[in-house]
Amino acid sequence: MDKKILAIIAVIVVILVACGAYFAMGSSGDTVRIGHLQSDHDSALFVAKAQDQYAKNGINVQITQFNNGGDLMTAVAAGDIDVGYVGITPAMSSISKGVPVKVVSGAQTEGSGLVVDKDSNINSVADLKGKTVATPGAATIQQMLLTDVLNQNGMDIKDLKVTNLKAAQMVDAIKSNQIDAFIIWEPYSTIAVQSGEGKLLMNSSEIEPGHPCCCIVATDDFIANHPDELDTILKIHENATNYINENPKEAAELLPDDIVPDREIQGQILENTNFISGLDDEYKQNVMDFMNLEVKLGVLEKPLTESQIFADL
Repeated sequence: MDKKILAIIAVIVVILVACGAYFAMGSSGDTVRIGHLQSDHDSALFVAKAQDQYAKNGINVQITQFNNGGDLMTAVAAGDIDVGYVGITPAMSSISKGVPVKVVSGAQTEGSGLVVDKDSNINSVADLKGKTVATPGAATIQQMLLTDVLNQNGMDIKDLKVTNLKAAQMVDAIKSNQIDAFIIWEPYSTIAVQSGEGKLLMNSSEIEPGHPCCCIVATDDFIANHPDELDTILKIHENATNYINENPKEAAELLPDDIVPDREIQGQILENTNFISGLDDEYKQNVMDFMNLEVKLGVLEKPLTESQIFADL
């Protein structure tokens, strides 16, 4: 056979193989696109990346940070993210709207704080009436928790002036008197208190003890077409979670600089945070209870079933 023809055939074979590999991994090629928030709730992701656990297990990841869970889930809906570390509230909200995504693991529980201006006369939830309170977004678990605690005290979200800010902006906003209070994930609630700019009104554990917070979601496409990669990612998450729970101070050293202004304080925060992995029956029941609360508060329009929320792994 003519050498020129053989060369052409060889090129065609290479292209076909490359195309097959590309479509086998979906639109992201051989890269798994993971989204996360600017929060220490996603510490397992940061630890795993810092320890090269993905690379060591043959997983090439592209990690993208989002301002809040609503933005992250919008990216999931658009097909730009395969796997996400995100709050259970925006995850369930997206599922209820038909976004093809499932919860594949828990990440942690509780871990948010309602902080008020240190010089304010706000000493109770009732004192928040008419005040300007910041949350990271309308579709976040923090705004849901704010709605919950107001409801517990006979109040409504409409009784406040609610504004949305990035987590990293909140301490400066309360310092400059732009807001009276905020509710946010760690480490920002502790940062505000430690810096002397804010005082803690209550932790989210006092609003809903043991409540689920961040989880891991994956698109239906990724679950169906990349079960081996997903299984590896979940094992990496479990390993990193165990490392954090056993070595909180060392884990704090592995977190990104834009999340950890003080490594010593961060180590204490991690030590007091309940990091989890997997989908056991207790976790699923806690999520279902939280889902029913969201329906009661009007955060979700109608109940979801377990099969709608959780992947069958």
